[in-house]
Parts: sequence; C-alpha cells; structure tokens
Amino acid sequence: MAEPDETKLTRTKRAWAAAGRFLTGAARDGDGNRDGNRDGATRLPPGQHLVTDWPVLDLGIEPEIDLARFRLEVTGFVDTRLSLDWPALMALPQVARRSDIHCVTTWSRYDNDWQGIAVDEILARAGVMEIAGHVLLHGADGYVTNLPLADFAAPGALLATHWQGAPLTRAHGGPLRAVVPHLYFWKSAKWLTRIEVIGTDQAGFWERNGYHMRGDPWAEERYG
Repeated sequence: MAEPDETKLTRTKRAWAAAGRFLTGAARDGDGNRDGNRDGATRLPPGQHLVTDWPVLDLGIEPEIDLARFRLEVTGFVDTRLSLDWPALMALPQVARRSDIHCVTTWSRYDNDWQGIAVDEILARAGVMEIAGHVLLHGADGYVTNLPLADFAAPGALLATHWQGAPLTRAHGGPLRAVVPHLYFWKSAKWLTRIEVIGTDQAGFWERNGYHMRGDPWAEERYG
C-alpha cells in the first residue's frame, strides 16, 4: 500500500518538529533498561503527563483487516522469508507483558497488559543475517517506521494481539501491532503486516517529517 498522503496532521507535526515543541531540556541518559518499565521517579519521561484512557492517534486511515486473508511477512536480510497467516501466527508461543506507553505528543499510560508473540520468537524463526542492523515496520495503512534491530528485539518488545485481556481493537491497531515500550509509541506500528529486515538505517514516515530516527523518551528524542 502506498504511503499516506500529506494531511493537516502531517503539516502540524512537521511544524512541531521544526519548533521543538514539547521539549523540556530535561533529558536523562542511561535511565533504565529496554523492558519498557521504569521504577520510582524515573518512570515518567521528561515532558510527559499521565492519562488513564488510551488516546487514538493515526493518519486518518483505519484499515479493516480480514483475518482470513491476513499475512505477516518477514522479509529482507533473513535466512528464511516468512509469510504467516493468522492461525500460524496464533500457533506460535504466546507471551504476556506489562509495560507503559509514552506517546511523543506528551501523554503516557502506565501498566498496559499485552498478549502476543515475542519479537525474538519471530526473528529466530526467520534467522537474521549478520549484515542486518535495522528493521522497517510496515502497516496496512501504508505507514512505515524504522528501528535499530537491537531495539526491536529488546526483551519487552512483542507483536501484540491483545490489550487488557481483550483482542486489540481496530482503532488501536488490531489485529496485530508492534509494541516497543522503551521508545516513543510512534515506533510501535499499528496494523502490522510486514517486518523488513535491513542493513543501514532508513527513515520511516514520521522520521522523514522531522521526528527522531530512534525516539528514546528518557533522552527526549522527539525530533531529529
């Protein structure tokens, strides 16, 4: 699917990036690990505020995905290209994880309970080549985001099918979305359909529109 067209939202967020909106200058380095959870005073990244709901943010497209036609493709620098239908995906070992969400638009939500498949389970089945260093995540809405392979395969990362004990809704990226909790949530692509394993880093949709190539909330890596 082609990348989403230019919208008012895209123009607005590009302007935020140019102006450095929401930056506090209170970045903290080396603050915790990659499981997406922090304790005590460090749990809320700089510039964030807590919410109890889960705001819906997208590019104005909410694709309807027929599970009978669903495929998760794993391509690129892998030993074995994967094309998993929904029954094959659900037959893989399931994990349950709890983590926080930190959105670049400054809201955070604590203690989200996820169920799905660990990222390293998928990558182990595909076999990642030594040349691989990054991934591009592709959504059914045409959205693409980039991550270092080490971040995508971090201990807390998973491909989520459930949230708070129920299947992910369409609005929140169901049936399948990435969850990489130690990075800003724009890196956790919704409606995930393809994992492309690449060598050198390539900018995704928001990264080409002024956002940071990595997106560590504790380092305030909102913009590039």
